[in-house]
Amino acid sequence: MKISFDCADKINGLLTMTIEQADYQEKVEKTLKDYRKKAQVPGFRPGQVPMGLIKRQYGTAVKVDEVNKLLGEKLYEYIRENKIQMLGEPLPNTEKQIPQDFEKDADLTFVFDIAVAPEFEVSLTGRDKVDYYTITVDDKLIDQQVQMYASQAGEFVKAEVFSGNDTLTGDLRQLDKKGNTIEGGITTESGMIMPAYIKEESQKKLFDGAKAGDIITFNPKKAYPDNDAEVAALLKVDKELVKDLDSDFSFQITEIRHYQPAEVNQALFDKVFGEGAVSDEKAFREKIAEQLKAQFAGSSDYKFMLDVRAHLEKKVGKLEFPEALLKRVMLQNNQDKGAEFVEKNFEGSIQELKWHLIKEKIVTAHEIKVEEADIKNVAKEAIRAQFAQYGMSNVPDDVLENYAAEQLKKRENIDNFVDRAVDLKLTETLKTVVKLNEKSVTLDEFNKLMEGK
Repeated sequence: MKISFDCADKINGLLTMTIEQADYQEKVEKTLKDYRKKAQVPGFRPGQVPMGLIKRQYGTAVKVDEVNKLLGEKLYEYIRENKIQMLGEPLPNTEKQIPQDFEKDADLTFVFDIAVAPEFEVSLTGRDKVDYYTITVDDKLIDQQVQMYASQAGEFVKAEVFSGNDTLTGDLRQLDKKGNTIEGGITTESGMIMPAYIKEESQKKLFDGAKAGDIITFNPKKAYPDNDAEVAALLKVDKELVKDLDSDFSFQITEIRHYQPAEVNQALFDKVFGEGAVSDEKAFREKIAEQLKAQFAGSSDYKFMLDVRAHLEKKVGKLEFPEALLKRVMLQNNQDKGAEFVEKNFEGSIQELKWHLIKEKIVTAHEIKVEEADIKNVAKEAIRAQFAQYGMSNVPDDVLENYAAEQLKKRENIDNFVDRAVDLKLTETLKTVVKLNEKSVTLDEFNKLMEGK
């Protein structure tokens, strides 16, 4: 076997591989012998079919299969051993590749285009200065978090008079132009309305100060313009029936349910942080402050890495990529989306590729490695965050362990968790390498920075 590689312009490589008969003949013969043992051919006993017949019937297909295996194995082995930083996958060269005749016992030559990463140097030291924003945890933020926990732990209670976000339950009846109930019209029992979500203000105001037993006349189509699904759900009828509906309806209120947030007391403390973890409101607020600081630290680190990326991309400057070849690779990987998709997304892909190459060099330079324990911790923290979204911040560690174990059974999840673990370690390392320009900001100011304002 002969392999040669030429990369005159440093980014567009041409790899030529010649496979000789001796490279594959032994395996082909072995496979054909196995076929002969199993072949069922009329007129011949098992294992006695003439080898010539087996070769005529299966020889070419077996040869193609073995050659393809060799191609894949030796091509990637050559790229690995020669430390060629290939981008994407090898593609057959459209100009130099000639059709191969697998029927003949002759050498087979294959020519591949190889997209090669541009060469560049980059490093970070204490001379590099990068902003680091710490979000201030103030009483306003703690108050908001307390209110959120109280709301999540609240419950519906009966009320006498409607206010705010109350839910009204009642019976609906379709009315004619004179305000009389239409016999045989739409009638709905126990319909539910949340006036706060009514789009049209004049219809919403009809419910102000309403009490149980009151009869409100309103127009569902006017209340929810351009939302037949909402009207159909309220009236408990098929969506097609409300398409041309313009009638008023009477709504006799049978029940008003008011959502009452939980009291800020020991029961709430235990629900949020576990039984006995905090014993008074001061400790509750301090615990929330710790929680927010940890949450905001992740946001600060994320912004820091965005700024590190911008700093490094500027430091590296413009890189030359084999664009024509990379577009072919991108099209190959997105055949269902077509050339228009490639043109639209190519520049963004190149920017991401540039950052990927820069990050790889920084990760290698600082010897960033992740262990199995790092990956598991990332999985557990991701699951902990999911529980926290539902107000569950005291999930036992064994529950997190079980959920993490399930997530780590999926290959696509493992890849994501590995990337996240690398990013976390890289972030912590770089915070000790560069000079941090530390700044304290409010959450609003930080959000504006993230929006690019």
